[in-house]
Amino acid sequence: MNMRHENISAERSLPFAEVIDPALVHELTAVTSLGIDIGSRNSKAVLLHEGRLYTALLPTGLNMQETAKELLEELYENANITMEDIDFIVGTGYGRVSLKFDTVPSEILTEISCHAMGAHYLNAGTRTIIDIGGQDAKAIQVDPETGKVVKFRMNDKCAAGTGRFLEKAANLLDLTMYDVGPEALKATKDLEVSAQCVVFAESEVISHRAKGETAADIAAGVHMASAKRVVGLLRAIPLESDIVFTGGVSNNAGMKHALERLLGKSIVQPKLDMVFAGCLGAAMYAQRLAVEKRKIKSTRVAERCDLSDVSRRIEDAEVSLIERKDVKKVGYLCTYTPPELLTAAGVAFGRIDKCGTPSVVAEGEVIVKSVFCDMSKSVLGHFRTKDPFHDALDQVVTFYTCDTMRATSNAINHYFKPSYGYVVPRTGDKPSARDFFREEMKNFGKDLEKLTGNPIEEAKLRESIKLHKKLRQTIHKISDLRKRNRPPLSGSDFLEITRAYRSIPAEEQLPVLEDLYERLAAVPDDDTPRLRVMICGGIVADGDRRLMDLLEKDIGVNVVVEDHCTGLSPFYYETQETDDPYRDLANAYLDQAPCARQAPLSRRIDFAGNLAQEYGVDAVIYYTLKFCPSFSQTKGLFMRRFHELGLPALELDTDYSQGDTGQIKTRLEAFIEVLKESKGEKESCTQ
Repeated sequence: MNMRHENISAERSLPFAEVIDPALVHELTAVTSLGIDIGSRNSKAVLLHEGRLYTALLPTGLNMQETAKELLEELYENANITMEDIDFIVGTGYGRVSLKFDTVPSEILTEISCHAMGAHYLNAGTRTIIDIGGQDAKAIQVDPETGKVVKFRMNDKCAAGTGRFLEKAANLLDLTMYDVGPEALKATKDLEVSAQCVVFAESEVISHRAKGETAADIAAGVHMASAKRVVGLLRAIPLESDIVFTGGVSNNAGMKHALERLLGKSIVQPKLDMVFAGCLGAAMYAQRLAVEKRKIKSTRVAERCDLSDVSRRIEDAEVSLIERKDVKKVGYLCTYTPPELLTAAGVAFGRIDKCGTPSVVAEGEVIVKSVFCDMSKSVLGHFRTKDPFHDALDQVVTFYTCDTMRATSNAINHYFKPSYGYVVPRTGDKPSARDFFREEMKNFGKDLEKLTGNPIEEAKLRESIKLHKKLRQTIHKISDLRKRNRPPLSGSDFLEITRAYRSIPAEEQLPVLEDLYERLAAVPDDDTPRLRVMICGGIVADGDRRLMDLLEKDIGVNVVVEDHCTGLSPFYYETQETDDPYRDLANAYLDQAPCARQAPLSRRIDFAGNLAQEYGVDAVIYYTLKFCPSFSQTKGLFMRRFHELGLPALELDTDYSQGDTGQIKTRLEAFIEVLKESKGEKESCTQ
């Protein structure tokens, strides 16, 4: 929401040194990059070209691609360039999903990431960002070392505290958007105006006018009400200086004054108008992406492939799910939940599998028994603390095998969100079990139709099944590269790839995965034998990379395969295509690598043993969370099979407290050292 559109960009071109923080100006490259921020009211662009920064701003039209074209034309004229001179474009903002550029490499990122990066380059000490636009307000915590988002909170669907709120008040006071802020600075007293609702605030403004209160005093009250709303968001993140104010409302002097009064801290004013912070951050990301693309193209091989682009897409997908208001949002708990149906239903979705900090686990333990695993406590703790991803969901689903997760789903339904559970037959071989599971798939589809209000077309479901089949095949093919003597990706890398499958919209994944396969396949192999380790057991949650880091970074061994539900296991099945897509899904999921809760248990044990042999592993780490009802109680049978195959195996039973890290590291080091001795290998087996 731009407060002074008519003079916002009087200086359209500035040298980098006059705008970028002196501590960071050396990081800018010779790449010509463009950042476009399509906002709900105004659209902005920043071009970085030959040492100068060019800006453009226009009202956002109905056709956002056309708005972007108009911005480009203005920049072409000012910088005397054409589209062919631009190396990379990043789009951000409210309308970023509408942007498409056929002749220049491009990506889209959320405005949260871009505002953080833009504010960082304008003021290297930025730790907290207040971003207020036309339709939303955000509080963002920034890492001053990198400019990346640490934590953020944003307003709910209510317009209170946003530019729309101020615009409505300005109209009631017969003021323009450019005058309402300066008018508020003339106030002589404080008036109370509701910060909770636009409708209430409107009534109060009318009431104050009827009582003869001055426009200045009313305007100041409106700004203070808005500022209180925004400060409420800041309470959820650490409020640390330097504080920077971005977005269209950042040009409103009345809002800046109200925020500083409430915070008791000064807001830093960088040298560039902060309405351009988002598109500057987009332009900075574009520079980095262009450089990464050139490195990949010129070197083509590397010791290990860089997956930072995949990680960025995952983070952006989660932020996008949180922000979106045009679709229903579904979280799922178990790998038996078919994303094929979620994709066909047109919902935004992601797996609920975040590892929790001890404080989050403690919040979950308020609801469930202490003998539940930390994964279930983390799920409930994230809901209880209103983690943005969890809080954004409209519905939670699970095809449960684990009784603990069934109880967790029930608790979610009771305390937080509508949660639906579907039964997975413990024995999948009988025709009656397969018939039953087909009906559960149908029930799931019907419940999704109720949620969205739209039918799931059979043709669309078939397309979704084919797409997910192709995605799983590609991920399986990427994993096969780890059978080499010199794997081109680590175990942590592969977990990031499977996380992408659970996070990034399916229709966006295939080109990313195919490009990644080509890049990884180009890494050369060699004849040097290396120690090869398999991880087996319970879930390795998103964020629970401690074991991987200890093995791969600290001790230096290769994790080449994993038999758990966030690793390779869920990609070991094929979906047949018959005239009944629901039966195809039921059969496929019953034929996948079974959970240890399924019967007969020998199927899962056989799968684990065969996988270890297929990948030629030298040893197995059997990893479980304490009190896991599926994998803790069965670990003795798994260990016996590994020993029968002549594979040394180490049991690790832990939780998310991190208190046993030193002990685990010592056990791992001793285990690997003994393994190396037995193989007659010293330095040659590590990498």
